[in-house]
Amino acid sequence: MTGQFSENRVVVRGAGEMASGVIRRLFLAGFEVVALEQAAPNCIRRSVCYAEAIFEKEVTIEDVTVVLADSAEEVGKIMPTKRVPVLVDPDAECLPVLNPLALIDGRMLKKEIDTRRNIAPIVVGLGPGFIAGQNCHAAVETNRGFDLGRVFYSGGPEAYTGVPTPVEGKSLERVLRSPAAGTLRARREIGDTIAAGEIVCAVAGRQVESRIGGILRGLIRDGSQVVTDQKIGDVDPRGIKEYCFKISDKANAIAGGALEAVLALQIGLKQPGRQRP
Repeated sequence: MTGQFSENRVVVRGAGEMASGVIRRLFLAGFEVVALEQAAPNCIRRSVCYAEAIFEKEVTIEDVTVVLADSAEEVGKIMPTKRVPVLVDPDAECLPVLNPLALIDGRMLKKEIDTRRNIAPIVVGLGPGFIAGQNCHAAVETNRGFDLGRVFYSGGPEAYTGVPTPVEGKSLERVLRSPAAGTLRARREIGDTIAAGEIVCAVAGRQVESRIGGILRGLIRDGSQVVTDQKIGDVDPRGIKEYCFKISDKANAIAGGALEAVLALQIGLKQPGRQRP
């Protein structure tokens, strides 16, 4: 694969829940999309995360297939097959080879952002920590509310609150957290109906119970290494199994904002650093 500049190529850092919505939207809009991930991603909503291709070699979510690439050179062989390559490259060292039009940081780090706006002609950041005109050209709001999916060409999204969005009045109660550091052992699977007080998994021999009833919408992969108080699962009190296997309304809204940002900056409709009217 050559390092020739491609006006149609977009690199997405991360392939978790929100980044997966972006990957799918951009691919279906006709862009060449390449995803970059770490070697052992800890995704909670694994059934809708293209990062699972790191473990499974290939996954298909909502009619878009992502395939693990062994190298930046192999990326060029995968893209003509109408699939999205994902490469283990957490530091984005492959950028000089891929030479994309745009880079979208979808890792949802919320702080300690290491992406800079000079690493690609167009740099878009998702969520807290990104400020258009400073570390990116455009930033997308990821917090639920009136501005979800809105693109900022000056300034940035709301700060990270640390409080999960309530679902049917349940917020912190629906999140499962690790009681200790160690290996996670799953007792239930994504899509299972869970009762309040039921054991979902264990970490270092300590059982993790759900505080509410509902559908197990997300759970970190069995055998993963976790740290104390890490978010490891999510119970949806709505009890609709279908939601476990479809990209969420939130991810789709963010994906729409990311697509807008790339297109607007590509055609010069918006200029970095100028406030959106």
